[in-house]
Amino acid sequence: MRSTLIFSGSSCPGLTQKICENLGMAPADAELTQFSNGETSVRILTSVREKDVFVVQSGSPKINDTIMELLIMISACKGGSASKVTAVLPYFPYSRQSKKKSHRGAITARMLANLLGVAGVKHVVTVDLHASQMQGFFTCPVDNLHAEPLIARWIRHNVSDWKEAVVVSKNAGGTKRVTSLADALKLNFGMVTTDKKRGRNIPASMTTSMILNHLDGIERQPVLDPMSNQVRNSSSEPENGTPASANGQHADAAEGSSRAANGTPPRSSSQPKPLPVRSLTTLSQSSVIDELDEEGDGPEYNDQRAQEVIHGRLFQGHIVPDDFPSPSISAADTDIPIEESMTMSHASSFFGPQSHALGGSGDAAVSSDEEDEVLKNPRVEHMITLVGDVRGRTVFIVDDMIDKPGSWIAAAETVVKRGFAKKVYCIATHGVFGGDCLEQMQACDCIDTIVVTNSYPIPEDKTGSASKLVVLDLSFLLAEAIRRNHYGESISPLFQHVMDQ
Repeated sequence: MRSTLIFSGSSCPGLTQKICENLGMAPADAELTQFSNGETSVRILTSVREKDVFVVQSGSPKINDTIMELLIMISACKGGSASKVTAVLPYFPYSRQSKKKSHRGAITARMLANLLGVAGVKHVVTVDLHASQMQGFFTCPVDNLHAEPLIARWIRHNVSDWKEAVVVSKNAGGTKRVTSLADALKLNFGMVTTDKKRGRNIPASMTTSMILNHLDGIERQPVLDPMSNQVRNSSSEPENGTPASANGQHADAAEGSSRAANGTPPRSSSQPKPLPVRSLTTLSQSSVIDELDEEGDGPEYNDQRAQEVIHGRLFQGHIVPDDFPSPSISAADTDIPIEESMTMSHASSFFGPQSHALGGSGDAAVSSDEEDEVLKNPRVEHMITLVGDVRGRTVFIVDDMIDKPGSWIAAAETVVKRGFAKKVYCIATHGVFGGDCLEQMQACDCIDTIVVTNSYPIPEDKTGSASKLVVLDLSFLLAEAIRRNHYGESISPLFQHVMDQ
């Protein structure tokens, strides 16, 4: 391309070289050094006057040095009379700090957008922003490309039974991304959520009994009163002192009339109501239910849909059996008195109000990667829930980045040990792999393959020792985006899925 120069930052020289090869050109020369005190020095070794300049720089483990290097390169090109400077950021730094998480917190991503504007950038190209609304932080145009078509194409070519697979989100915040991929592949989708409130608020002696409370007897099932939003025992009396039989006489009368019309004898008032099939949501109790069916004492089952809501116990980031001893949590560690926690149940833990940093805003909740330290707390137990049928199927767990391993391992163990999935693929755009994340995911028996792109530089020593890791190349996507930006063409075709199977 004439009148075009592509400069590479120190974070991703390999990716820049592949981009230039796809465009049939060589990277422009620039000298990047540091003084003894850590200051960054940049020298542009070619003329940029009236040229269309692209600076490729991604996030890296030395993120602050990377940002300063990018800003100085943009300023140097602008000072060299470049007609236009475009910043190509495959992984946008500080993208997880795009909102205030406390009353005195900073929106760091917006500050970085302002710094890029002050440096002289006129266009930004990035891939899979952590929050798409970050495009509003900039005063210049932003092309937020998606790696979804590339990931979908890899799935169709490398997963033999992908048509029977299920796409799963490992948290509630990633459902939009998961449903988009599921719609592109025409697959079913599911979700894994962690009940944080149960682990913090309920004493250890109550955790096991509340997860397995429906094994104690049918007549003592917890019931959610729709009028008072209180949980009470089905065999106990309501708080207003009215007998349970009086509250339910209208329902019993209606049921009796319907039974009489159908010719079915009325049910005795002393006989307990059978447990509904949909309330048996723990797959670990399937063996107990099968034994009851063989003896003729359990409820009758027919060809109904598979269970789609499955619960499990999560301790120190791993799935544990139902008979695993609960951790000892003192009353001082709980957020509510023990007397009040005795009235909580499975239903109230889901429908109760959640506290957030900024007074009720759901967007202020911490991300799953930030919850990893809480999940590994040896004094706290959580309940993890899988919504969706994954039995005997391949599962694609999808998110925008992999930084810490806790939530990924917990989701993989849930779909395998509780949902009985056949194979698990952990898929993300940005493979940050902080600390020993890649080593832990490599050692997890429930994870079969880890799929990321080369938007974030991964050291060669890590990639060489990780047999499960698959790195997809973004160079063609970024090269085509650069070409279309230079010639003023539309980039809409880059968001489309090519069905070349």
